[in-house]
Amino acid sequence: MRRAYIGAPELAGMEWHEVDRQTGREWEREDGHAVIRLRQTARGDWAVTYDRLEQAGDGSAYERVEVGSEDAALTRVEEFKERTASVEAEP
Repeated sequence: MRRAYIGAPELAGMEWHEVDRQTGREWEREDGHAVIRLRQTARGDWAVTYDRLEQAGDGSAYERVEVGSEDAALTRVEEFKERTASVEAEP
């Protein structure tokens, strides 16, 4: 199963704000319906999670990835920020 991402006009230009956390870095979308978390794992890799609530106008979503460097993790954070609505696409 693949996911295709399409833009939702009401979410265009939606801002993300970094929130201070003791366990890592976190960004919250201005509508409060999506969060991206970045933290270093016990193995030394970097975990990035994207969590969007069901209440979001663009529907719920969750994804977690691990990468080998903080720079790669921050790149992934930026990719997650660019996401808006998702639609199931046929393979």
